[in-house]
Amino acid sequence: VQLQASGGGLVQAGGSLRLSCTASGLTFRGHAMAWFRQAPGKEHEFVAAFSRSGGSTYYSDSVKGRFTISRDNAENAVYLQMNSLKASDTAVYYCASGRPITSATMTPNTYTYWGQGTLVTVSS
Repeated sequence: VQLQASGGGLVQAGGSLRLSCTASGLTFRGHAMAWFRQAPGKEHEFVAAFSRSGGSTYYSDSVKGRFTISRDNAENAVYLQMNSLKASDTAVYYCASGRPITSATMTPNTYTYWGQGTLVTVSS
């Protein structure tokens, strides 16, 4: 299984970026797909996720209303549209896949597969 994240870069505060994650070696059925981020010196922080069924989405309070997670099952890809970016969004963003129970959807250590990360830098 491989997850390949891309789309990071340098953007000014208020700008937008779209991250992509393509998965090989697994199908989305039955797997939650999530985005986490890690800022320097901090632990992994949940950003957004699709539930294992794909029927529900979850967002952290810090990104709700600004970020949108979407997916393309045919392409085995998940996306993160990030708008109104803030300096505090600066981090390495990781896509992850796993089979957490619903109550653990936002918990990093319940995810089995992780991409390599893509750096997002927001300048203020």
